[in-house]
Amino acid sequence: MRPSGRAFDQLRSIELITGFSKYAEGSCLAKFGDTHVLCCATVEEKVPSFLRNTGKGWVTAEYGMLPRSTHSRTDREAAKGRQSGRTQEIQRLIGRSLRSVTHLTQMGEMQVKVDCDVLQADGGTRTAAITGAWVALRMAFQRMVERGVLKTIPLSGQVAAVSCGLYSGAAVLDLDYPEDSNCQADSNFVLTGEGQIVEIQGTAEDKPFSTDQFLELLRLAQKGVSELAALQRAALGIE
Repeated sequence: MRPSGRAFDQLRSIELITGFSKYAEGSCLAKFGDTHVLCCATVEEKVPSFLRNTGKGWVTAEYGMLPRSTHSRTDREAAKGRQSGRTQEIQRLIGRSLRSVTHLTQMGEMQVKVDCDVLQADGGTRTAAITGAWVALRMAFQRMVERGVLKTIPLSGQVAAVSCGLYSGAAVLDLDYPEDSNCQADSNFVLTGEGQIVEIQGTAEDKPFSTDQFLELLRLAQKGVSELAALQRAALGIE
């Protein structure tokens, strides 16, 4: 029995609330159970120096956790004067995930930054951030099409992410904090809407796990991401 009472292949209650921010070109509040991440996409008419005069655009991300998003207060990284390695790793992951389904050559010399701020954490903040960030990015591109800046939305498909792990010896989908902190193996799967692999992060927390167990986690992730992709489309009102 999972602590939440969910079935082994059941996602948490998911909400993707679009237009949460008044000013951002695209925004989505991604709620994975008690994990809440606000994703806001900003369009800039400039690109990093390595892309100047190439005609290509860029998509990147920033990630952060509010001081009381966790059980005890953590200092703001801005107050410390530097980002943690974990923060840098996660925001690079989000950026790579979004670029994997973006036609950068169709953007022109434009950059989209997606800020992912964790309002409340209960496990799976990076997977919620990736799922919500794609929604915010798609909204921002739609806004640029409506303004006549872009001819078409430069996306090849959807991308979403979910965690899977071995808890009490069983493969389970979408770990919350009680499971994440006590699992025997923990993996984050970034997949396209069609189930193709973008990135996998997997770790044995107790003892090594087998290829068969990994494939079981992958199958669970494909099921979960398929459901998340449907929720993304529903939130955006697209087929």
